[in-house]
Amino acid sequence: MWEQLPALAGVVVGAAGSYLATSLTERSRWRRARAERWDQKRLDTYASYANALKHQINIAQRMGAARGFQHAVDPLDPEQGLAQLAEAEARRAAEWESVLLVGDAETIAAARAWHEAVWNVELYARGTKDDPAGWEDTVRRMSRARDAFYTLARRDLGIAGPPPPSGNWPRVWQQDGTGTG
Repeated sequence: MWEQLPALAGVVVGAAGSYLATSLTERSRWRRARAERWDQKRLDTYASYANALKHQINIAQRMGAARGFQHAVDPLDPEQGLAQLAEAEARRAAEWESVLLVGDAETIAAARAWHEAVWNVELYARGTKDDPAGWEDTVRRMSRARDAFYTLARRDLGIAGPPPPSGNWPRVWQQDGTGTG
């Protein structure tokens, strides 16, 4: 019996080691899969939120074009645009809740700054403000806020490098709706 004790101990140690290695491997695999799911959820959330804001921006800029401001070639009657703007804001607000759930603190702050910048553009679109120089400055600030959001969202997602440029180039719109710049 004493002669078989080392072999029996070897079997017990081997089984325990095998169980421990398998357990650690499975736990690591589960954590990696969970991180990938959350990365995908954050990506989807950030993209959906950005798309909602871009829709809101498009409506506001088209309304602004109807009021004589630049940055859009397809003017939208402000009276018609108000209902569309309200719908776009409701969609943005719904998407915002998801950003609050899955975003990190810095990305949430950048998203908030971006949608507040969009609200400032809306003041011009709604006719509350009417200074063309103020419009241009507000649109530039909104674009910088967008860039900051994308930079932080990319960092949160582990995407290397800066986001693509926002397209802040001067544009001169002509009467026929074509632009140069």
